[in-house]
Amino acid sequence: MTTPAATDAPAATPPAAPLPPLAARTSTVGGSPVRDILAVTARPEVINFAGGLPAPELFDREGIAAAFRAVLDETPGQSLQYSTTEGEPVLRAALAERISGRGLPTAADDLLITTGSQQGLSLLAAALLEPGDTVLVEDPCYLAALQVFGLAGARVVAVPTDADGADPEALEELVVRERPKLFYTVPTFQNPTGRTMPAGRRAAVAAVAARRGVWILEDDPYGDLRYDGERVPWIAACPGAEDRTVLLGSFSKVMAPGLRLGWLRAPAALRRACAVAKQAADLHTPTVNQLAAARYLDVLDAHVARVRAVYGERRDAMLAGLADALPEGSAWNRPEGGMFVWARLPSSYDTTALLPQVVRQNVAYVPGAPFYAGTPDPSTLRLCFVTQTPEEIGEGLRRLGAGLKG
Repeated sequence: MTTPAATDAPAATPPAAPLPPLAARTSTVGGSPVRDILAVTARPEVINFAGGLPAPELFDREGIAAAFRAVLDETPGQSLQYSTTEGEPVLRAALAERISGRGLPTAADDLLITTGSQQGLSLLAAALLEPGDTVLVEDPCYLAALQVFGLAGARVVAVPTDADGADPEALEELVVRERPKLFYTVPTFQNPTGRTMPAGRRAAVAAVAARRGVWILEDDPYGDLRYDGERVPWIAACPGAEDRTVLLGSFSKVMAPGLRLGWLRAPAALRRACAVAKQAADLHTPTVNQLAAARYLDVLDAHVARVRAVYGERRDAMLAGLADALPEGSAWNRPEGGMFVWARLPSSYDTTALLPQVVRQNVAYVPGAPFYAGTPDPSTLRLCFVTQTPEEIGEGLRRLGAGLKG
């Protein structure tokens, strides 16, 4: 009988095989610079003009809580159960009535409820875009839209803009030359610039889509936050745009972003394709949130009126302090609503390079460069005015001025 030698060692473990790589698109599309800035400036002493965050003290906590209590008390089985992909019928019907009352005839079946309007963008990209397809966007453009189109593998081309938004003649030239699938626009209180496209220009954009055969993605998260002037009809309501415009909306800015509730209105075939994409993404938006929102719609307009009054004062406080805070030769707009002021400093300033020294003053903004799909303007910046009180805005602008001076 033999025994193993005492010096025998256990067999070495073979090296683990490498894992397959991540999808290339995850490395070619960067994270959100806004989210990165918010992470760096999360300290409570920082006055943060960088985020696009609604003011939390204005959330109607009691009203929303009452809506949740009501649906959980009255329809607990329905509220806590799976729902249809398209969305709860009661919410879709109430939304359809609301949209129709604002000049765009809409039926409940025209709508798909989404988990935030950001999901609506992702679903539309899945339904419309193949890798290599061309997308036209405003310049500058909403950052998360650029991320969505980048992840879809689209080629993003900037449309020249002015104070009224996209130039319709330039848009038509690009549609003819580039043969895009869609044109993405935030025509009302745009993020990041705060500008609003006038009615005549909206009609001209709709006419380009009708003549040249291109989808319009009209994103309207801010339209209810108007402080001055008269409401401008949606592009989707313009003649010629009816069968080629998708309208996106959100409850995040007027109810609460934590509910993650949005919606899209689209022609039937595209809406069905988005529903299929949503089934693959999350099956449906949370039922209890939808039912509570439907209940809360009865009092939403009164809540929005209160929010508009406060936000309008905060916008005015920021506009009143910019001349002292920004260097001589700077320019900025006066948005009629929304959440943002867009500023351009003299060309010798680079707002990305300046941000660290400004943050040392315990204040923050978002540099403008990341919002550009075309050639960036490094002297631009975005300021959010809704999250702070007028007193905090005044102090924040004092700090901003000190930081810019270095």
